[in-house]
Amino acid sequence: MSHVQTIALAQIAPKLGDVAANLACHRQYIAEAVAKQADVIVFPELGLTGYQLQDLTFNVARTLQHDDIVALVNASREIDVIFSFIEESDEHFFYVTGVYAAKGEIVHVHRKVYLPTYGMFDENRYVTSGSQVQPFRTEHGTAGMLICEDAWHVSVPYLHAMQGATMLYVPASSPGRNVMDEHDFGSHTFWRQLLQMYAQLFGTHIVFVNRVGYEDGVHFYGSSGVVGPEGRWLGEAGTSREALVTVTIDHRDVRRARYITPLVRDERLELTLNHLAKIQRK
Repeated sequence: MSHVQTIALAQIAPKLGDVAANLACHRQYIAEAVAKQADVIVFPELGLTGYQLQDLTFNVARTLQHDDIVALVNASREIDVIFSFIEESDEHFFYVTGVYAAKGEIVHVHRKVYLPTYGMFDENRYVTSGSQVQPFRTEHGTAGMLICEDAWHVSVPYLHAMQGATMLYVPASSPGRNVMDEHDFGSHTFWRQLLQMYAQLFGTHIVFVNRVGYEDGVHFYGSSGVVGPEGRWLGEAGTSREALVTVTIDHRDVRRARYITPLVRDERLELTLNHLAKIQRK
């Protein structure tokens, strides 16, 4: 296993409800990432459909066997691909789903477990929440996926870390909220602090890919980036513009960080489980 991995951040502006156009965009970015010799390319949450779908959810949903999904999985023969769309299950339930594909095969499927339904968000009205937090193996080690709001609940990265993940991928569709000044948003600042803290607490690399563009007056600000296990930003894609940025990481940084600050090693899982069991019995 190579210690070094190059990650391509595909900070795109999906067209709402236009799967064909977004699929073409994905293919173009994948080709560019291959030309840049990246090992994996990461697209944002619902990059294949757009975010503010509401009643369009029914029309843009795809099964894992749909030709559009198979086309993207096939595109993973030269580079690993993480993409997101509205998945329709065999039971005709609808999910916000992220797929990790490699060598022309689906390696892992993550269904978003936390659906924001407050303020400007209305996800739980249209889609169902997933129920699994499961890491997966890649050529570069054990990874976990969190889709946007999943990362705002500490239980999700905690469960990934406790199951061996040393890399966390976070595709997002985060709008700019709580404008602080002309260059910053409260949501942007919150994300940066949150991811830096997780990276240090769990001794992981974190890859955050947020979309850009506007939908119905809502602005998605981008600011995708990669955080190292010491909490330092290793590369960023900038704000409010489409970009394909590559960031090279060294997985030995996780080894060093966990040796110097062994928080994951010293975590007392039985203590947490005992207290959760007591809470559940009340």
